[in-house]
Amino acid sequence: MSRAIRAAAAVLTLFAASAAVAGAPPRPARLGLCASCHGENGRSAIKGTPHLAGQDLDYLKSALAAYRSGARDVAVMRAAVGALTPAELDALAAWFAAQAAAPQ
Repeated sequence: MSRAIRAAAAVLTLFAASAAVAGAPPRPARLGLCASCHGENGRSAIKGTPHLAGQDLDYLKSALAAYRSGARDVAVMRAAVGALTPAELDALAAWFAAQAAAPQ
């Protein structure tokens, strides 16, 4: 392969990788609240705790808001998200929605 083709391929690879990363949400500051049970990547290692990775963004936003308001009455979740702002909840939802779903 010629030097020019290799250079072009390298540039295209870097461009594709940076485009993929640019679309990824930043790591939320409050991720530790969720990661202790659901895993930082949204794949829970605790039996009975749901995976959040790859879930629908709107579903996650709605679920977190419902836990925060008490509409979903789960004490541990209400305690975890009760003090979070709507922006923090949205950041967490975006993070988990962007993670690769757990294999079935």
